[in-house]
Amino acid sequence: MNIKGLLLGSAAAIAAASAAHAADAIVSAEPEPLEYVRICDAYGTGYFYIPGTETCLKIGGKVRTEGEWYDAYNPRSKVGTLWHERVELNVDTATDTEYGPLKTNTVDRWEWHDGGATSSKLLFANISLAGFTVGKLDSQFNLYAGYAGDVINDDAIYDGPYELNQLTYNYDAGNGFTAVISLEDSYSTGSGASYGAGWWTDGKANHYAPDVVAGAGYKVGDWGFKIVGGYDSIAEEGAIKARIDAKFGGVEAFLMGGWNTDGDKLNKYAGTNQDISACTASNGTVNAAKCGWGDWALWGGVGVPINDKLKWNLQLAYTESKIFEATTNLKIHPVKDFLIEPEVTYMHYDYIKDDTVAGILRFERNF
Repeated sequence: MNIKGLLLGSAAAIAAASAAHAADAIVSAEPEPLEYVRICDAYGTGYFYIPGTETCLKIGGKVRTEGEWYDAYNPRSKVGTLWHERVELNVDTATDTEYGPLKTNTVDRWEWHDGGATSSKLLFANISLAGFTVGKLDSQFNLYAGYAGDVINDDAIYDGPYELNQLTYNYDAGNGFTAVISLEDSYSTGSGASYGAGWWTDGKANHYAPDVVAGAGYKVGDWGFKIVGGYDSIAEEGAIKARIDAKFGGVEAFLMGGWNTDGDKLNKYAGTNQDISACTASNGTVNAAKCGWGDWALWGGVGVPINDKLKWNLQLAYTESKIFEATTNLKIHPVKDFLIEPEVTYMHYDYIKDDTVAGILRFERNF
């Protein structure tokens, strides 16, 4: 064999061996591309798409701790300092549909009171689509008209029920006119209700009629007007509230009046959050109506921003049953999403000739 033949044979052998080795080699798969979370800004800040879906999700909540001195809801309370902790977890979802956004809202709450055990509850759970909302949230008697001021003890004089199941339709004409109608849970289990002070509220077994709330309003520029009425199907009475809101530069102000269809009775929409001692005479006689509005109630308040970290609020309220309330607070935001809120409330009860001064110091982190 000559040298040329030897070289050609060697090259052929090496090529064959290389081909055989290549056939046996393991080829590693390309890594799957990572699916990063996509921001969903169609429904406000904080939403992101659930991976693999077109549903937007938002998770938030708060952690709160506060000290309380005396009690704006109980004139006979002589307890000094009480400490209270609360944690809330909010989960919101939204998906675009041919009928508009399909949304859900869920709020879970855990809280602890000084000297007691930790309690928990499902605060809100509701579904909304095309103007309709079904599930648990505050009564439209409060939600639609607006709460009674930017203070903690805004309902020391009762302004309506909270946390109940409902079927609601909200209408927005897009030109400033809005309206609402709501069928609300009448607590027909016979086991009593969770609204109000508790001592005066009663359920009614085998009662199938819902309570009804309806309202309308109009807003133009910095001025707004709303009127809302609620009918308690168990008490067969109700109440109406009318409210004016206005802005003067950065200053916010409101005036709200309520009328009870029977001032000698309490009902779900004109009730009381006060302890029974607020309407118990010295001889032990209880006049429940004296804990409520009587025939009417008035609320008014202002909110004054001092700078971007400090706001002052004042709320005043008075009833035909001669309960007077004045509350003032400061909302201090030393950093974003952290609130320090000192508040003082003064209550005067003409029926029992008593006065109460109560205070709260709140610390709250929102996320």
